[in-house]
Amino acid sequence: MKTYEKLLLENKAWAGEKLMDDPEFFSRLEHLQTPEFLWIGCSDSRVPANEITGTQPGEIFVHRNIANMVVHTDLNLLSVLQYAVEVLQVKHIIVCGHYGCGGIKAAMTQHSFGIINKWLRNIKDVYRYHRHEIDHLPTEEEKVNKLVDLNVQEQVMNLAKTSIVQKAWKDRNAPHLHGWVYSLHDGLIKSVFEMEANTHLDPLYEFDNL
Repeated sequence: MKTYEKLLLENKAWAGEKLMDDPEFFSRLEHLQTPEFLWIGCSDSRVPANEITGTQPGEIFVHRNIANMVVHTDLNLLSVLQYAVEVLQVKHIIVCGHYGCGGIKAAMTQHSFGIINKWLRNIKDVYRYHRHEIDHLPTEEEKVNKLVDLNVQEQVMNLAKTSIVQKAWKDRNAPHLHGWVYSLHDGLIKSVFEMEANTHLDPLYEFDNL
């Protein structure tokens, strides 16, 4: 059996189990999507949002990219963000990184990775902002994991800088923003940064005409 065929068989088994447990499962799911959460996570296959949070399909709206970035020129991310905030009206946005992230490790090197260099440069900027704090740590693992924390914090700040989030803050006092980090070592998530709706920003980033 080819490996991809196994995925199709597993899908049939999963769908059958769902129907056995709850005959109305897919009928409800087909006509209803009211997630409270937007999850911006890493594309790493070891960090599936639904599984590590114990949530069901329909409960989390998910966007994933390398190193869970919020880049102001990324139309994919911005389209997901706008839909989640303005149409689904999510109450919370979670940026979730993970320790040992390959994208973070790559950004800390001087190696060229081709087209991905353009993406990693956004992480390199975070490293440059905090280089003194990071480089004083004793081991490479600690340095990488510190940048993971700081990168998550920076991406939450990038969310707050968007007109999409600021308008929602003004109109409905939501969503709240959360920066989390997942540990592959023990499967636990920790909060590293939180931002309530309408948190004061540097005036340079605040829009006064929304």
